[in-house]
Amino acid sequence: MKSHNASTENKGAHLANGILVVDDDSLICELIRDVLESAEIKSRTTSDSQQASILIREEKFDAVFLDVRMPAPDGIALARQVRTSALNRTTPIAMITGESDRHLITKVFEAGANFVLFKPIDRHRLLRLLRVSEDVMQREARQFQRVKVTCRVSMEMGQERSVGWTLDMSLNGIMVCADKTFPVGSMIRVDVELTPGKAPLPGTARVVRVVGVDCMGLQFQNVPLDHTKKLQEFLLPLILAIEAVVQTSVRSVV
Repeated sequence: MKSHNASTENKGAHLANGILVVDDDSLICELIRDVLESAEIKSRTTSDSQQASILIREEKFDAVFLDVRMPAPDGIALARQVRTSALNRTTPIAMITGESDRHLITKVFEAGANFVLFKPIDRHRLLRLLRVSEDVMQREARQFQRVKVTCRVSMEMGQERSVGWTLDMSLNGIMVCADKTFPVGSMIRVDVELTPGKAPLPGTARVVRVVGVDCMGLQFQNVPLDHTKKLQEFLLPLILAIEAVVQTSVRSVV
């Protein structure tokens, strides 16, 4: 049975999306992947920065590790892509470099990096970075933690209206089954009844996917701070309950 760092292990159990590791040195990718796996953290590795550019646009990650020096797009260019992507705009970024030039490090942070991991990389150095960054990754993961909860939702786009019920919900959006769907990319008004009998939470959402004839994935847009707080108050106890169950399950098999 593997032995793990307890703090990192418990956090890793909740990072459902995993960490993207991008380095044109495949040995570096393997090293980081092995350390992450030992901490029960999923990872996706690639030595192709162009493939990484596609992954950043199409998939959600809990963190992104980027080598600074790579064939175009290099790590700095990829970091800028992360910060302008729809899914990973707030995802923590760790830049990997063997250089300590002050101007380069400044450029790294200006591109949106949160942390710098200096080469040569070893297990202990990487685990220290994970411990430092675990709270940041946990907060990011919670934004996309889906909770199965049923709430009534009213939707409208212009003169068209639809009513449905949530299949699941996160701080970032909802999956809803409704009597009418709207085209992908549509901006719609939504009213979510978090608590029956109380005023619904109004807002705007973008349709990001349509499943079958009656289900839609909606991503909240420009959520006011007071609405964000209400969503957090509603969802956070449910998220923490899920995390407690996961921690108990992890401890039972270690």
